[in-house]
Amino acid sequence: MKKYTVTLTMAILLIFGIGLAMAMHHEIKIQEKAGIGKYFTDTEGKTLYTFKNDSPGKSVCAGPCLEKWPLYYREKVKPPKGVKITDFATITRKDGKKQTTFRGYPLYYWANDQKAGDTTGQGFNNAWSVVNPDNFPPKMKMQ
Repeated sequence: MKKYTVTLTMAILLIFGIGLAMAMHHEIKIQEKAGIGKYFTDTEGKTLYTFKNDSPGKSVCAGPCLEKWPLYYREKVKPPKGVKITDFATITRKDGKKQTTFRGYPLYYWANDQKAGDTTGQGFNNAWSVVNPDNFPPKMKMQ
């Protein structure tokens, strides 16, 4: 009986641990770096970006663009502290793929970011930027 109880307890802990790890897989985090400020990453620390040519609810990055800027999609996300869950949504792109958005804007990775914390896509072609939830989307300047 004792062996059965130990085995059952181990199985429950394993299932709980896997469930917790899977739940954490959808967590968005806020990191901070000198020269960039605050920015979003996924659970593994990979930076998330937006494309200035996109508009709310619509991604224009397709074909070769997606090879360099893979889309970010999670069925559900856990927002970081201070960010509303309603700021995140999902769109279905013209190619039929789903993509997670923040305040309407599609989110991407940058293929050249090699490790957690890399932000080498920031400012790329003056069109790609990290997502700082404190000032996103950027306000349009009046001329």
